[in-house]
Amino acid sequence: MTGVERTMKARSSAWWQRWPCWVARATMLWAVLYAGFGLVCALSGISLLSHGGDSGASGLGWAVVALGALATVVSGAVVLYGLRPALRVLLWMVCGLAGITAFSLLMDAITLTLGQGVDSLASAANRALAAVGAVLLAATARSDRRPGGTAVREPSAAPRLVQRAAWTGTLAFVPYAAMKLVWASGGTFAGITGEEMLAASERNGASGIFLTLESWGLDPTALLAALGVFLLWGLVRPWGQVFPRWTLFLRGRRVPRWLPLAPALLGAATLAPYGVVGAGYLTLATAGVLTIRRGDFHSSGDAMLVGWIGMVAFAAYGIALTAAAHSYWLRTRPACPMSVNPERPSAAS
Repeated sequence: MTGVERTMKARSSAWWQRWPCWVARATMLWAVLYAGFGLVCALSGISLLSHGGDSGASGLGWAVVALGALATVVSGAVVLYGLRPALRVLLWMVCGLAGITAFSLLMDAITLTLGQGVDSLASAANRALAAVGAVLLAATARSDRRPGGTAVREPSAAPRLVQRAAWTGTLAFVPYAAMKLVWASGGTFAGITGEEMLAASERNGASGIFLTLESWGLDPTALLAALGVFLLWGLVRPWGQVFPRWTLFLRGRRVPRWLPLAPALLGAATLAPYGVVGAGYLTLATAGVLTIRRGDFHSSGDAMLVGWIGMVAFAAYGIALTAAAHSYWLRTRPACPMSVNPERPSAAS
């Protein structure tokens, strides 16, 4: 590394470590841009719903304007007067609203990964902007917290209770993955054959990548479930903090905190509420309070069976991912130099 590179790296590190000084201004800038985005959508009649082109759908743009305006006022007050207790409460309230708005952003990321287009570019952009805002608002609400230290902690496993939650989230995906692989291999489950499911996927706009993998007997959602389980265990085991031996050139190096935490927080914020709310809906449908649509299935009972398998998997995994991400966050926080072993951590296997 040359002297210029070292200087630039040092300046970048110093700028990042001073984030409590500039995060409120960054949040205010985001809020102004977000309110402007909502205003453009509202005035031009652009719908912010994933599905929908009715005149009422464009009214959501005004809700975005209101949210951006409120965030502008609150973050501006923090810039002018500092982080007061009342402003902290307002920041968390707006953060919660932004987080709700960003719901299902993970679904957009998955569809783009599989080569499919999102249902609405404006809606996807709204969720992405809201997710950025939620992070900035949360950081602003915590900007008066002093860092705990600069020393790197030793790699450690999550507490036993969190690891049990990880096992629960893993096992909950087994029936889901098995169901998907049965269809991908041409078998029949819940009264529908693999050929019928493939035709339904094509009819519903599945991408060429998705259909090709299905024709090879590999269901993309089952593969994503496997990646999700890998992420879950990386959060609770030491090898999620230091690259293990099998990563070749990366072995022994520290894993950047954001690398597992970013997808974990996104997944937890999407799958946990989606699974819990979906399970609640299926509970009411099972009790006869609501009627479930059969969709591509031959009967409502078949649709309910598949729904239960999916929602239990999403709910259990989402809750486990939330617990694992929280544990990882706590275990990888910088510590005071006297509280950690000064020796360099070894690579975890």
